[in-house]
Amino acid sequence: MGNANKRRRVHDPDLGATWNNGARHRGRHPDRLMRLTQGLVVAFAELLAVLAPVECVCCGAEDSTLCGPCARQVRLLCTSPFRAEGQAPALLTVDGAVILPVVAAGHYRDELAQALLSFKHLGQGRLASVLAPALGKAVRAAVGNRTDIFLVPIPSSNAAFRNRGFSPVHLLLGHLRRRNALPGLQMKDALKKVKSRLAWRDLVQAARARDGTSLRAGFAALGAGILGVGTRRPGSGQKGLGRGERVRRVRGSMTVRLFQERALEGKACIIVDDVLTTGATLSEAARAVSKAGGVVCGAVVLAATRPPAGRGLSAERPKMQSEPTQTKNK
Repeated sequence: MGNANKRRRVHDPDLGATWNNGARHRGRHPDRLMRLTQGLVVAFAELLAVLAPVECVCCGAEDSTLCGPCARQVRLLCTSPFRAEGQAPALLTVDGAVILPVVAAGHYRDELAQALLSFKHLGQGRLASVLAPALGKAVRAAVGNRTDIFLVPIPSSNAAFRNRGFSPVHLLLGHLRRRNALPGLQMKDALKKVKSRLAWRDLVQAARARDGTSLRAGFAALGAGILGVGTRRPGSGQKGLGRGERVRRVRGSMTVRLFQERALEGKACIIVDDVLTTGATLSEAARAVSKAGGVVCGAVVLAATRPPAGRGLSAERPKMQSEPTQTKNK
């Protein structure tokens, strides 16, 4: 037996091909047509890899935007949607009462964070096929079997839309709608971004506080902000901003589109966004929907930062309210 082990040939792992599609179909299809289809798909993928080489956005594996193992990790991270408003200061009162319940598909970390960042900022639209089902699972966990609910997506700013060429939340919901993944639920593109009336005053006051009492310095800083001199790059969103800065930035920044107010009046609505941090954006969206007469029942996000420990969806499901949700930040 020992001699047999010695004579056994040792294979160098670096010389063998690595199969990185562990999360996909294995083996041969019993049907001949399916085998032909599988072969054509593999051939097309290999041709595409030669013409336009790609790498996995998570691990760097070749020939795939998101390899099989990393796609499986994304699905595992989104296996159990959870209540995420506990760590969002803008969604809680000073006493800790919940203003707006939020369900998150997964924690904003590891493969999910990498995939979401690449989807939003690197133009990897093909990742919607992996991210959209996770968002759909969170939506279904939040609404249960109800079908009389509008899904209201958070719109992108004009600068972000110009840079990306698409709105991430709308693209994910559109992917679910085309595949009829959420039967009975209707997406209502009712919100739009507007320039906040307080933004000009806040910017001038902040500049005056920083540079002294000179009003000229305040308007100079305002002009620099408009021209993008010494400011954050366009399309960078609210990443890196603190709670107060986020609240001031989004205050009064959303409104309901013209001719959409009557469509929302008296209807149950769920706000849908990609990432939850402080909850300022969701709070502002809920305020705009409530002002138009919609009944905000809660919100759903794809990923939540700083998730609350030990609070699973099974312990507490977001309650569909019959009254508009209070959205005032305290």
